[in-house]
Amino acid sequence: MSRRIYFLLILVRIYFALSPSYLHPDENFQGPEVIAGRVFGYPVHKTWEFRSTHPIRSTFPLWLAYGLPMYNMRWLWEGFGYEVSPSVVYWTLRVLMLTLSVVMEDWAIHELVESPRARRVAVVLVASSYVTWTFQTHTFSNSIETLLVCWSLVLIQRILNDKKRSGILASSLLGFMFVVGIFNRITFPAFLLVPSLTLLPHFLRKPFSLVFLALSALFTAFLAICVDTAFYTPGDFTFSKAFQNPVVTPFNNFLYNSDSANLAQHGIHPRYQHFLVNLPQLLGPAFPLLFFIRRAHLTPVLVSALSGTALLSIFPHQEARFLLPAVPLILSSIRFPSSRFRKLGLSTWIIFNVVLGVLMGVYHQGGIVPVQMHIAKTNETVTHAFWWKTYSPPIWLLNGKNEELTTVDLMGIPGEQMLNKVKEALPTCRTRKLPRLDRGAIYLVAPRSAYFLKPFQTLTSREEILLEEVWTYRRHLNLDDMDFGDDGFWKTMGRVVGDRGLVVWQVTRNCWAETG
Repeated sequence: MSRRIYFLLILVRIYFALSPSYLHPDENFQGPEVIAGRVFGYPVHKTWEFRSTHPIRSTFPLWLAYGLPMYNMRWLWEGFGYEVSPSVVYWTLRVLMLTLSVVMEDWAIHELVESPRARRVAVVLVASSYVTWTFQTHTFSNSIETLLVCWSLVLIQRILNDKKRSGILASSLLGFMFVVGIFNRITFPAFLLVPSLTLLPHFLRKPFSLVFLALSALFTAFLAICVDTAFYTPGDFTFSKAFQNPVVTPFNNFLYNSDSANLAQHGIHPRYQHFLVNLPQLLGPAFPLLFFIRRAHLTPVLVSALSGTALLSIFPHQEARFLLPAVPLILSSIRFPSSRFRKLGLSTWIIFNVVLGVLMGVYHQGGIVPVQMHIAKTNETVTHAFWWKTYSPPIWLLNGKNEELTTVDLMGIPGEQMLNKVKEALPTCRTRKLPRLDRGAIYLVAPRSAYFLKPFQTLTSREEILLEEVWTYRRHLNLDDMDFGDDGFWKTMGRVVGDRGLVVWQVTRNCWAETG
């Protein structure tokens, strides 16, 4: 029975992996956007992390996770005489993350849970979490971190369980993963600090294991520093640059996040945010089960999750996705309540994950990627695309059109300021007729729920601009446009949910209004 449920849940994971929801801008701008620009020559937008004089984002794990698949795609497609379109790259990376989730994450859980009965429950519980369906199938550094944490714990467990051998191979792999994990995210050691202490007696008995771990870690760190130095330093790379002016991104990242003024720019949260807000948000009805775990069931896996969450709670900037590595570890450690409450618990678990899965995996900013792919395929010349009340659009998906198309991310600025920005790009009126758009079309991309735009959508409007709907993607919700204070709960939900969708408007100047 559990096997059939598990395979059904794999189909659910495939569905969400192939749904174009957009959970956070970092899933593009801290990974595929940067690497695609180097591999395919797409014009891309580099965020401040990659443009700083002291860059804090390492490209080493990005080349491993995304660069190698991109180079393989380029080699394969160019071998057949075709160019690789960004949409193919995008969906290939989604399938890659799906495969890593199904194979590597589930395999790790299978090894970490020793009891066959508990293992069957743990694998199904992890596979039925909306976090697994959505975050783990997207290109987040947090998703890569989850896999690295799980497999580092597997290697630690293998080293400790092998009493006869030194565990040289496992130790070498652990050293490699530890460095990759740090260069991927500096939060990585938080989840391994306490479990790693259990290796000290083993290293005392078998010091060769520690030697190979250290050598592997040092070589990987040197390689990572060389890759980052080559990426961030102009000109041809030489090994002398790695010694004279090395770019050590984890160190830069640590210094940046040690300054509370820097963290304040990204949002300051109370110390209890991770435990009392973020974990319940990720675990839902499974969160209360943590309080019923007996001391005998306090496994190294659970200790890793709880100690990691506690250490990350020291820092005042706390986002829910920082705790992604803790989710499979906790779900594989909790125990179901007595049979009297089991049906209620399972029903609540299913409802919670279906609702959050559909919301985050299908509708959350779900129109951004389809709109970019639509603009990339359109035959019309577009000179400007203004994005309002959405997440930042990944411009690498424009398939080279961004060489002639200017993408302007207006975020959530007030409507009047948005209009002024758009009007600056419009041609002036010379007659009572509409101005010619020989230069190309000007688009405004905004949610349909942005009622501020309604007066501009009719030809009889006396407003300065006119909006003509060009294309729309219905499965889009803008959860950042909740104005409960002014409109109330039901009116706001009716607007955001009832008028869901992301619309591409062609903008023209209303010359009749200006001359009339």
